[in-house]
Amino acid sequence: MASTSLITPTGILDEFHSFRSDIFYATSRGSGSDGCMPCFEVSSQFKKRRISTDLGSYSSQVLSDIKDYLPILHSPDYFMEPSLDDLIARELADPGHCCRVQDFTVGRIGYGRVRFLGETDVRWLNLNQIVKFNRHEIVVYEDENDKPVVGQGLNKTAEVTLILQVSSLAIEEEELDSVVKKLRNNTKRQGACFVSFEPLNAEWKFLAHHFSRFGLNEDDEDDTIMDDSTMAQTSGEMNNNEVVKINENTKMDPGETVLSHSLPAYLGLDPDRMHEMRMMMFPVGDESEVFDEPISHSKQSHNEYVRPARQIYDRTLTLTNSPLTVRKTPQALLEYNMNAAAPSPPRNILMTSQSNGMPLRSANIEGFNLDLKCETPISGNHFNNIVDAGLFMGRSFRVGWGPNGVLVHTGGLSSIINIEKVALGKVVMDENDKVKEELIDLCFVSPLNLHKSINREKVEVEVGDFKIKLQKPVSDRFLLSEICRDYIRIIEKQLDVPGLAMSTRTSLMHQVMVWELIKVLFSERGIQGYSKPVNVEEEEEEMMHEKDDLPEIDVEALPLVRRAEFSYWLQESVCHRVQEEISYLNGTNDLEQIFLHLTGRQLDAAVELAASRGDVRLGCLLSQAGGSIVSRSDVARQLDLWRMNGLDFNFIEKDRMRLYELLSGDIQGSLDDSKIHWKRYLGLLMWYHLPPDSSLHVIVNAYTQLIEKGSAPYPVPVYIDEGPVEGASNWSVGNRFDIAYYLMLLYAKEDKEFGVLKTMFTAFSSTHDALDYHMIWHQRAILEANGVFSSNDLHVLDMSFVSQLLSLGQCHWAIYVVLHMPYRDDFPCLQASVIKEILFQYCELWNTQEVQRKFIEELGVPLAWMHEAMGVYFNYNGDLATALDHYLESYNWQKAHTIFMTSVAPSLFLSAKHSEIWRLVTSMEDYKQEIANWDLGAGIFISYYHLKGSLQEDSIMSDLDSLERKSAACEEFFSCLNESLAVWGSRLPIDARVAYSKMGEEICNLLHVNEEDQSTFEAQLSSFETIVSAPLPEDLRACHLQEAISLFTFHLSELAS
Repeated sequence: MASTSLITPTGILDEFHSFRSDIFYATSRGSGSDGCMPCFEVSSQFKKRRISTDLGSYSSQVLSDIKDYLPILHSPDYFMEPSLDDLIARELADPGHCCRVQDFTVGRIGYGRVRFLGETDVRWLNLNQIVKFNRHEIVVYEDENDKPVVGQGLNKTAEVTLILQVSSLAIEEEELDSVVKKLRNNTKRQGACFVSFEPLNAEWKFLAHHFSRFGLNEDDEDDTIMDDSTMAQTSGEMNNNEVVKINENTKMDPGETVLSHSLPAYLGLDPDRMHEMRMMMFPVGDESEVFDEPISHSKQSHNEYVRPARQIYDRTLTLTNSPLTVRKTPQALLEYNMNAAAPSPPRNILMTSQSNGMPLRSANIEGFNLDLKCETPISGNHFNNIVDAGLFMGRSFRVGWGPNGVLVHTGGLSSIINIEKVALGKVVMDENDKVKEELIDLCFVSPLNLHKSINREKVEVEVGDFKIKLQKPVSDRFLLSEICRDYIRIIEKQLDVPGLAMSTRTSLMHQVMVWELIKVLFSERGIQGYSKPVNVEEEEEEMMHEKDDLPEIDVEALPLVRRAEFSYWLQESVCHRVQEEISYLNGTNDLEQIFLHLTGRQLDAAVELAASRGDVRLGCLLSQAGGSIVSRSDVARQLDLWRMNGLDFNFIEKDRMRLYELLSGDIQGSLDDSKIHWKRYLGLLMWYHLPPDSSLHVIVNAYTQLIEKGSAPYPVPVYIDEGPVEGASNWSVGNRFDIAYYLMLLYAKEDKEFGVLKTMFTAFSSTHDALDYHMIWHQRAILEANGVFSSNDLHVLDMSFVSQLLSLGQCHWAIYVVLHMPYRDDFPCLQASVIKEILFQYCELWNTQEVQRKFIEELGVPLAWMHEAMGVYFNYNGDLATALDHYLESYNWQKAHTIFMTSVAPSLFLSAKHSEIWRLVTSMEDYKQEIANWDLGAGIFISYYHLKGSLQEDSIMSDLDSLERKSAACEEFFSCLNESLAVWGSRLPIDARVAYSKMGEEICNLLHVNEEDQSTFEAQLSSFETIVSAPLPEDLRACHLQEAISLFTFHLSELAS
């Protein structure tokens, strides 16, 4: 047996392997290319090349940049010229070479190749999706929606070479002319130019000016003498055209059995490997199905399962010593065509192919009824749903996701289907899980309107032939305080809504404190000698609020002012916790109450309580708490003296000693292992331990260091800290912190890199609802607008918020959010792709609401995208006339032309709405170069109306002044009708064929009426020959034949007389 080994790419690809290790590099065809290494032993004339290039002068960054825009070609039997090696080498030598590759070629071994003439931009081309070679066929841009206009991308003039499977009889000299003629006619019918046909290698070459689908269909293959056994023999070929040679003379052991219809043998796979996979998936399955003995070896790819060396050696011995009998043309039972004389060509996956000619046997199988005892999202629209048991209870189905967060699963029970919907909009529900419309406005619409009112920068981004405007809010830190107050007012309105759950109220109050903290940490205040710029229109309003503004302060005092505001924020944050713990004491322990007052910085209440109990000295000490360092030092020195002198502290109350420890700055000693809220601990650190002039940076950093040492309580999220006890069990150390702590870290980072943005802006940092991103998106946006940080990799946050808006039907606001996603060079079409997906998926929603539709138009979304989405929607719902109008407005000429020909035009023609047909065809005529088969499509209607008008207006007719010319013009029109019927085939409905017959009938009647007595007998008889060639019903054709016979009989009688 001949064997080949996988040749590892070297040279440039060695250096480049770390960036694209998952790509199988296709190589160029031919043995005479420049830079080829000596030929390796392979089973075809296609061989791999490698280029040895010194990359010492190039950095990995340069190679990484080139990698981003190289074309992608995964399939091992495909190749391209120049190869990836050559493209990298030429790009390094001549930057920009990939955008002007001369005569770029893509091909498939054994199928053909296509050479794009001239210069081609090959950057970012996914050739796996664009170019596909099948048997006697090439498809470029299979999806019409992805196909660019003619002249762009790969939709350009190209020379196509297809390798035909022609039998040896067809290349005989007497048959060659017939084959060439049929190929030439087929080429012309498809709008291409025939170049040549080489019988030696069976290469059919033609020139295509634009692309869709070119090649031979099943009827064309039947007309041309094809060799089906040639394709059947390829079942023994491997992925890289490697043929396994088997000694056909070897006798089969009578004890062994080889099935002639073996599925692995038919697919060219390794039966041993298939058997192992079967045993792993179905270890206790039926043993009646046994794969054949191994008859071939597939060449191992880089991701194939690798056996140990001993197993490979044993298997090789078995292969060489075991007698085998192989059927040359294995026929899969599932593909057997009882009406065909030769086997059908193999496919990659038989089970997904359609049955060709085999009659289907229907079985009466009782399905499973959908359990409607419980309310489901679809129970209101569907009743007694029948589902296939094999689909839902088979081995492959466990769970499935539907649109808008619908989850379908069996739940592990018998035949009950569970349909659940993810609660993306739980934030707008009350405590009874009922949606409140006023919450939708307060949670989403009002904050977004506030966000929309902020000044913004707009950047136009080109996406193909269209442009979209990406937006970015820009604000001033002098205005940040007012913006935060506006958001707080919206949240306070939410708190006034009745029926909210307690967890929701806790989260809303926490959001108020977060906005207050943003205002404290990042806003700026007026300083002496500087005032923020004010427009003339705003001057009067500014004067009205002048009383509310704080006085200007010196710039050196700003850190102290910010520290004081932060101290006040901490007091407000922990006040309710202090009062709650004091209420538990019921006035039984005054010293403990004083200590609790101190943990909340409530000095007035602590001093008043000490004075009321007659402890004036303690009151004096408390009045100096958190003051100068001297007072703390004196208290600490006094405690040290007591310890040195051996004072018995048992004679002093324990709570009084805790107060002394706290006043001396010893926080850990005063807490005495008791648990305390993290904000209160931060306050104790700030108020009683650090110097009173410490900046916020020092305070936050000191607290962070204590956390890392495990000496301070962790800043757990609010829903865990103040929520139910069982909620804390799901939290682990370092898993996630409260967003307030992240804001403090963001402020204290100074010029350092802040690497926890993705963790900071997650739902779990501020709410228990993992799918609620509505407020955290605004906080991120405001911080970025004020220059606090900048990031372009928070798309998870953006898309999560978009999903929330879409679940509530706010499509226009979802597109608004998408337009605020940062632009990235590596994903230049990200925003456009998401917007198109929203438009397509939610077309029914935004199209029926005038407010949303106008809002989307105001955002600058191209109208063509909206019309295309509406075209798809109406096409799906069967309103093809409306879909056609929208496709025309979206400049999707090919799709509009297809709908026009297959649906709209026939019904309009049979309804005699010729003016509407004329309007539609003339609107597409200017773009006929972009429409495939225009002359055999909508162009037929133009020809029909022109010809009909010419035949009706004999008096002013100049070009058709004789019956011969009339007959010739009609014959050309009938030929187009017949070719159109052949090209469109089964895509044309019955109405279209009736319309074609109606056209032919009217033209035939006009031609018959225009027969003049002075016309010669030959001309009249020729006109009947033209009429008979029209696509007419058989009865009408018989009538015309009878008239022709009558004319001929009359002519004979005249000659006899």
